[in-house]
Order: sequence, then structure tokens, then C-alpha cells
Amino acid sequence: MGEMRRTYDEKFKKKAVDLYLKKGLGYKSVAREMGINDSLVRRWVKHFEAEGVKGLGEKRGKAKGPGMGRPRTRPEDPEAKIKRLEAENEMLKKLLQM
Repeated sequence: MGEMRRTYDEKFKKKAVDLYLKKGLGYKSVAREMGINDSLVRRWVKHFEAEGVKGLGEKRGKAKGPGMGRPRTRPEDPEAKIKRLEAENEMLKKLLQM
């Protein structure tokens, strides 16, 4: 099985970004000191420069728009909806009769 992904809080990410920006350490030096991969430091610095501290927040699992979830590509026409619901009803009736 794969390795579990580790998440880091904003405070930890900010410390890594500060070591890179304020202390002038390189990506690899910061990564070695903090015990993480240098690609994480690069990503955090990029996000911090683009969005500030807000860019260091957790982004996974948060819907971005008012319509939560994946939007439909086409709205379902009424006739297709009726057919689908009738088929569901028939299936449920058969299951209840068993």
C-alpha cells in the first residue's frame, strides 16, 4: 500500500517560507533542516508569494463554488427524468415483493 500523505499546519509552512525568504537559505537547506522534501518548500514559497499567508492554508476537500460537488454537464430533460424515476420505482417494487 502507498504511503500516507502528511499534512502540515500553516505555522509550520510559514516557518519554512521564512527560513527561505528571510534567512536566505536554499530550498534544499530548508527542507533538510525541517525534515521535508524540497519540492514542498518550493510550492509553499510560490503559494505564499502569490496569495500571502492565505495561500499556505489547506486546500484539499474544500468546494470552490456555490454549487457543491461536480456540476452536471447538461441539465436532465423532464422526459428522461420521468423515465429514470419510473425505472427506479419499478426496481424498488420488485425488491419489496421479494
